[in-house]
Amino acid sequence: MEFETLKLLFEMHQISMIDAFIMVKSEQFYGIEIEDFPCQVAQLSMVLMKHLMDREMSDYFGINIIEFPIRESATIVRGNALRIDWNEVCTAERLNYIIGNPPFIGYSMQSNEQKEDILSVFLDRKGKAIKTAGKIDFVAGWYYKAAQYMQGTAIRAAFVSTNSITQGDQVAPIWGTIIPLFGIKIDFAYRTFKWGNEAKANAAVHCVIIGFSPQSTYAGTKYIFDHGISFEVMRINPYLVEADNVFIASRSKPLNNIPQMITGNRPVDGGHLIIEAREYEEFVNSEPDALKYIKKMIGSKEFINGLDRYCLWLVGVSPKEIRQMPKVLERVDNVRKARLSSPDAGARALADTPTLFREIYNPESAIVIPLVSSENRRYVPIGFIDSNTITTNLIGLIPNATLFHFGILTSNVHMAWMRTVAGRLEMRYRYSKDIVYNNFIWPDCTPAQKEKIEQTAQGILDARANYPNDSYADLYDDTVMPPDLRRAHQANDRAVWEAYGRAWPIGDEAACVAHLMRLYQEKTVECTK
Repeated sequence: MEFETLKLLFEMHQISMIDAFIMVKSEQFYGIEIEDFPCQVAQLSMVLMKHLMDREMSDYFGINIIEFPIRESATIVRGNALRIDWNEVCTAERLNYIIGNPPFIGYSMQSNEQKEDILSVFLDRKGKAIKTAGKIDFVAGWYYKAAQYMQGTAIRAAFVSTNSITQGDQVAPIWGTIIPLFGIKIDFAYRTFKWGNEAKANAAVHCVIIGFSPQSTYAGTKYIFDHGISFEVMRINPYLVEADNVFIASRSKPLNNIPQMITGNRPVDGGHLIIEAREYEEFVNSEPDALKYIKKMIGSKEFINGLDRYCLWLVGVSPKEIRQMPKVLERVDNVRKARLSSPDAGARALADTPTLFREIYNPESAIVIPLVSSENRRYVPIGFIDSNTITTNLIGLIPNATLFHFGILTSNVHMAWMRTVAGRLEMRYRYSKDIVYNNFIWPDCTPAQKEKIEQTAQGILDARANYPNDSYADLYDDTVMPPDLRRAHQANDRAVWEAYGRAWPIGDEAACVAHLMRLYQEKTVECTK
């Protein structure tokens, strides 16, 4: 960057003695690296880069600024960046910028030592580890250390990070700790992008870049970058939207007076109560009396793709009946054995009830929401089931929900909220009842508005019924979505938007989410009174 600036000034005849204007020196760079060999490589790389730039500038400007032997050198310290005092490497008052690409390690993949590193860093005002510190991504430690280090300075920082720190249940423990504790603000952000390298069998990771600084510095325009487009904004919150700082915390019950969502059933059965499509016919032919105890079973994949899967649902079935069905009895016995041999104490306790799933939710009617779905869909497919279908724990289940609830949940308003606050599996949406559903603020509808939403919701179901042989994966592929279904959704979107008082320009998803976050703030303040 300095070289390009000097070239421009030279070409404009603004400067002539180039060497007098060279300000960036290798010795101004500091770094911390935990491994010995990479530490040496970093040190050598800085020396080589200085030499290459000296040669390039000498060739361009026709002067000799090549230093040999090279005396300048960056300071690369070998150490654990989460344990070392950064002031021992370089005192904060001497520093202008912090940049880095900290390790991408999710909390479930961290070693015991790495978990201890995070616990040693993420401390509250009393110096105690915050309760959720054991379940945050490793990269968050660098944000805490940088925010702490830059207090009382004009330092600005930027890190390439896993996108998980701006989603789901990571946001509240990470940013809800750092921002109040150290008073930092986000200056710019690159929203999620896929980042890979040329290594063989390399798996791309989904990243964000976040620039931040103390509240007392840099009061200018902020920028959000998204798929090559930049937006000037006045503020950026941890979800990387233009809104006040909001931390959507996990909540066990809905903020509004709506039906509670539960997670579907976990079989914990070693697969023995499940009947796959390929074995269904053979099983029924060999054990016809079991047919009345077989129900369709769906998780996210089966629901979205219209796949057949079944299970033995033996709730209320007498021991005598089970003993009269040898194939069923064999499967029940295998469930018992599988549970007894499990290393999990909870699973072993379930060996006393081998005829049942761990949960036995089977409502007469319910709305179902797949908890994992593709990020490429404008609408996450939502539907209704009856008691003939059993849901797995990859389905969110809302018993006794109505057309009105369906209309709100399938609307682009709820989808915009979900896209912002939900967690992700890679880039796929990871819907959560405790984060997404329970924190969503519903509109205060008039009877007329409610009736209109019920009508548009029914319109969506009617449009779907025109395609009985198509799965939701087919119908909600944005490229081939049937025009009548798209129009039905758009009519429902407008009806829901009107119920919110047309509080943002229609179609402006960022403004929609900002409004919902304001409603969330108001509601949570109200709930604490």
